[in-house]
Amino acid sequence: MRWSAGWHGGAGSDRRPAGGRAVPGLREVWTCGWPEAGVRAVGEGPVALAVVGECGADDAQLRGALPVVRAEGWRALTRWPGSYLVIARHGGTLAVIGDLAGQHPVYYRTDPAGTWWATAASALAALDGAPVDVTALAAHLAFGQPDVLATRSLFRGVARVPGGHLLLLGPDGAAVERYEPVSYPRVGLRQQAPVVRAALAEAVAARVDGRPVSADLAGLDSTTLACLAAQRGPVAAVTFADERLRDDDLAYAVRTAAAVPGLTHHAVPGGPDTVYYAGLDALEQLPVTDAPNAYVVTASIKRAVLGTVAGRMPGPGVHFTGAAGDAVLSAPSSYLSDLLRERRHRRAWQHALGHARLRHTSSFDVLARARPASRVDLAGAWRQTATALRCPARDWIPQAQRPLAWTPLLASADWMTPDVRGPLADAVDEAAGTLTDAPVRLADWSDRQDLARVGANTAGWRALTLAGHGIELAAPFLDNEVIRACLAVPADERGAPGQYKPLLDAAFADTNVLPGFVLARSTKGGFNALAYAGLRDNAPVLKDMLGPSSQLAALGLVTDQPVAVALARAAAGQPTAQGALHLVVAAEVWLRQHAAAPAARWWEEASERVAAS
Repeated sequence: MRWSAGWHGGAGSDRRPAGGRAVPGLREVWTCGWPEAGVRAVGEGPVALAVVGECGADDAQLRGALPVVRAEGWRALTRWPGSYLVIARHGGTLAVIGDLAGQHPVYYRTDPAGTWWATAASALAALDGAPVDVTALAAHLAFGQPDVLATRSLFRGVARVPGGHLLLLGPDGAAVERYEPVSYPRVGLRQQAPVVRAALAEAVAARVDGRPVSADLAGLDSTTLACLAAQRGPVAAVTFADERLRDDDLAYAVRTAAAVPGLTHHAVPGGPDTVYYAGLDALEQLPVTDAPNAYVVTASIKRAVLGTVAGRMPGPGVHFTGAAGDAVLSAPSSYLSDLLRERRHRRAWQHALGHARLRHTSSFDVLARARPASRVDLAGAWRQTATALRCPARDWIPQAQRPLAWTPLLASADWMTPDVRGPLADAVDEAAGTLTDAPVRLADWSDRQDLARVGANTAGWRALTLAGHGIELAAPFLDNEVIRACLAVPADERGAPGQYKPLLDAAFADTNVLPGFVLARSTKGGFNALAYAGLRDNAPVLKDMLGPSSQLAALGLVTDQPVAVALARAAAGQPTAQGALHLVVAAEVWLRQHAAAPAARWWEEASERVAAS
């Protein structure tokens, strides 16, 4: 696992990360697993700056940013293309700044001697064997929104730096400060389109640096990245083309590759094992991740794609994925609640008509779903959620049939025991009582939470690509500047029902980057067929995993009966709580992997490294 860590205290620490490499110019700061090119540092006297990850700033730009460090202008250090961690020192003050999407999260724990920080909560837990925080894991399963219990990691005693915040370490100890506003000044779609185009082009250019390049070529988002990369050199483009999918991704991919110079297309055929939940009877073949990772469920599909990439490339390179494109280029219909709250009734009605046509329902039903969330703020919504958790578990119905909510309760919340739901309700109530800087708009909140969830999962996918083939995964839609550029456009413009991803069309129309037929596309592929095939084919493994031997069950996080019902419905081809099953399987895999992983792999005595050298 790639991770970074540091110690900030009066005396030097007696431990250090096992196999860690010291970062030049920063006392007691280490990186583990990162290649040398992924760790760069500059300094001048008491001022130092390091970036860890894919950072588009060159060495001259890093040196030019030292006055910014001296002035403690922390946010400016997060504005280069790429996805990276920032570590900056000014005298006795150290700032540790993660990215907006949670691919470089920051955790810390403090004792009287000082503060340890790391990008892996598991590592800090291993310092003294801290157990899993059951309530925090329950929140992960019940909400899928990382910032509800914003300062709690999945381990007891290990604190999390919330999204958009930084960790500041100084003579007075550790403090967490916000560096990113909760919402952005609103800019019209047409005006912002060139900014979005420039941010995406820079994000792609930052990764095209002489390594072999490959890319997914499927939906609009991945196709955009593949075409941008092809402007800078050859790209091996791959499309997963299992005949069970019955979508038009392959047809569009073939046509795009024929129209765009530099794209060489390869189809990846499916097979009996390229379904969801395959391979979960051999967890040792999956990389250990710091948090539950949704991609363990689709690992067999990802491996098939990566195997094709590796077979067509001269060596390990960089692979572009369109992950998070939906989250930044579009918007869910929850923005209708904001329109109602702001009394923009005419626009709400117009958009409701469009969404109703897409869903084959009535506009009155669409607005009825949106209305409850328009009448409450975030803190009030959390109090409602806490009340619901104290009530009996609900019967399952599809989430799309429930009212829109700031923090919707997922089906997995109804699978927990009362002994877990009660403390979770108390924690949510407490979070509501201490909430500050809350966004006013539901869309601003849900956009950030969607990105944080996708970012954490993409970090797990990256571990899979590196472990299997040494391929670096690039997800430019998760870059800070891309997020900022896209989310400045109001959700009701990004998610308007009249056109599919109008922001992408406005950004790239008449630019010769994307063929016109790509921008005119209004369809999107889906993996439902492979999800149901996997649930059916791997039912015995899943029943065993979530049965009496389940670690989630031992903690009260799942109960047998509702899980068995969900699996039985899936085996019969009936609608079921797919998302909840996905979440709990990923969490069960994570718990089992961490139970089997030795804590000693994280740390070593400082004297051991000195003796070894």
